Amino acid sequence: MRNYNLIFKSLSVFFLFSILANAQNKSATISVKNNLDFLRKEIVVVSGKQLSDLIKGNKANDLRIKKEGTQQYVVLQWIDFDQDGVAYELLFQAEVPAKAKANYQVVFDGNIPLAESRIATYSRFVPERTDDYAWENDKVAFRTYGPDAQKRVEEKRPDGTLTSGIDLWLKRTDQSIINKWYGENLKKPGYYHIDHGEGYDPYHVGASRGTGGIGIWENNNLVVSKNFVGYKTIAVGPLRTVFELSYAPWSSYEVKEIKRISLDLGSNFSKIEISYEANQSLPNITTGITLHENKGEAKINKKAGWFRHGETIDGLFLGEGIVMNPKLVKDAFANVSKTKDQSNLLVVTHPKVNKLSYYAGFAWQKSGQVTNVADWDTLLQKQAKMLANPLKVTIKGDK
Repeated sequence: MRNYNLIFKSLSVFFLFSILANAQNKSATISVKNNLDFLRKEIVVVSGKQLSDLIKGNKANDLRIKKEGTQQYVVLQWIDFDQDGVAYELLFQAEVPAKAKANYQVVFDGNIPLAESRIATYSRFVPERTDDYAWENDKVAFRTYGPDAQKRVEEKRPDGTLTSGIDLWLKRTDQSIINKWYGENLKKPGYYHIDHGEGYDPYHVGASRGTGGIGIWENNNLVVSKNFVGYKTIAVGPLRTVFELSYAPWSSYEVKEIKRISLDLGSNFSKIEISYEANQSLPNITTGITLHENKGEAKINKKAGWFRHGETIDGLFLGEGIVMNPKLVKDAFANVSKTKDQSNLLVVTHPKVNKLSYYAGFAWQKSGQVTNVADWDTLLQKQAKMLANPLKVTIKGDK
């Protein structure tokens, strides 16, 4: 009888450890479906109930994801929007063939090294160049301007910039350039206006919208804010950088604006999400692209929701564009003005519940991403299709 008790206790301990081991090694499959007729390599987001169900009973830090059928673990990023120590989103980059699904296996094993990437997204406030805010990924880079830059203009001091437009930095490397270019510019002012092999900044914004700045179109005039007055960095990468810019009340409508900007690895487009309040209903929110000296070509595709400008800078093609849900578009036109920096391709939107979301970006010939305007139109068409047909993510626990 004693032997039977020993055997029973041994089996009980064995089954208990088996249950604990299975709980600790819980796994799941994330299926990512692409309904479009071209390959997509995009950042996938797992959030909300999907995320809580996925990590329930496990340590989030032990989570790893690999492509099914391989030992290739993918780079992960957690995003904590309010920095309270609780992650709200899990990100990874999925590659899905045309009209197909790709499966990714989730395992919880902290002994597996986290995958790393030699390319990344990045953003930061730049106090050493007055007070820019700059952001980039492996394809593009942008910046916009803060209160000190504005004050310098108003006080007629050097190195000032007064605009809420968005500047483009034309990079031709997949490596980060923000810290290097600003650092070298401190040693030699004007450094990043010359191409030293990684690209440069020949793009003029001035009082224009640059690529993706906003305003209110009223009485044949575009009313705009001044520079941002505050910023909040939410995430720097490696897969997505996210930050917010706030603006002092502007226009007769006393618009209080917060602009959340995010940029994904591998994308030519920043996602811009505007949240605002005003002292009365707004007639519209308008975004735009500078037409510079009106020597380029603008194209409007209201049906698909994309709008572009193509121009030549220093003998090379540059395409700028805006993509949004076509249901948001009230009107779009090229506003040609004799006033400096006031010629813009304008996209006038219906104000919707104090929010507006759209994508703004570019591609430069010397980066190797496009060779002409036809290539740029193709990229814009794809971006519009991706916006209308997001990747579908489903999660199933393994039995």
